[in-house]
Amino acid sequence: MGEEREDSQKLKKMAAAAYDYENDPRWADYWSNVLIPPHMASRSDVVDHFKRKFYQRYIDPDLVVEAMSSSTPSASSSTSSSSANESTRARNAGSTTRSSRASAAATSNTTSMRWDRQTIQFSVNAWVFIVAVLAIFPLVTRTLSIRAYRLSFMGTACSALYSLYALYGIPRACNLQAIQVYFQSIITTKDFIYFIYSLTFVTSHLCLKFALIPILCRALEHVAKFLRHNFNRSTLYRKYLENPCLWVESNTTTLSILSSHAEIGVGFLLIISLFSWQRNIIQTFMYWQLLKLMYRAPVTTGYHQSVWAKIGRMVNPLVQQYAPFLNGPVSAIQRWWLR
Repeated sequence: MGEEREDSQKLKKMAAAAYDYENDPRWADYWSNVLIPPHMASRSDVVDHFKRKFYQRYIDPDLVVEAMSSSTPSASSSTSSSSANESTRARNAGSTTRSSRASAAATSNTTSMRWDRQTIQFSVNAWVFIVAVLAIFPLVTRTLSIRAYRLSFMGTACSALYSLYALYGIPRACNLQAIQVYFQSIITTKDFIYFIYSLTFVTSHLCLKFALIPILCRALEHVAKFLRHNFNRSTLYRKYLENPCLWVESNTTTLSILSSHAEIGVGFLLIISLFSWQRNIIQTFMYWQLLKLMYRAPVTTGYHQSVWAKIGRMVNPLVQQYAPFLNGPVSAIQRWWLR
């Protein structure tokens, strides 16, 4: 039980570290209300600590956040500092009217741009979720199911590509060095991984409905996050969608674990498909290269390493007991995997 709790907390901390705080408007409000000395606000460990506290408060209450060492400001000093700041702002209100208006206009423009980007992502991911559910619905005709299957991967690829463009732009120059630097900055991001994941299946004639699970989890997270941030005052949302959206935001770690299990399971299904008439050797090889990337990328490494550790604990004793002649091939595969 103790080891399981430690593993659970480790996964929760990884999820907290990988959370997109910059695109969450609640984080800006939360950080602006944290009153600490300027020299501490510039320290990355202090910022990470308050990010974990924010994640515990709004996303996952089960995350355990350790107390920060030494001088963390007390509640009383924060309150007094807050009142002092308010009185100072009241005294200086007349002299800062123009700058306040300018900053308000800039903030409004930034919020508008962020709203447009989030609305586009919500629209695409809501469409992906509906189409993916249609693809796995058992009463749908085979032709419509296959078409919905491909459209769901196509929509996810477009969503991930748009997110990469919005966050990282395009290479600064059309030369090999600039393109290499650009790809080094995006290759370990979650959006790039899902872009390659979607391309792997949208161009294949093999139809694996099991591969839709990570797509559904990703779309569900985006849709729930948008609804919770923008429609929390809607009567329809409060009546029918508030509890499901709250559950999704509180169980992002569970969804990530489910996605990692599905992604690794798809890899083994592709190996099994090599013995059928639908085999695709190139797709299988490329997908296992993608699994290697997921094993190393910071946003997915914790979940994938946990799954592979479970597989190792289950398979290795069976190999040692019943098929010791497989030790050589298994060792060779492990060397290739860790290379």
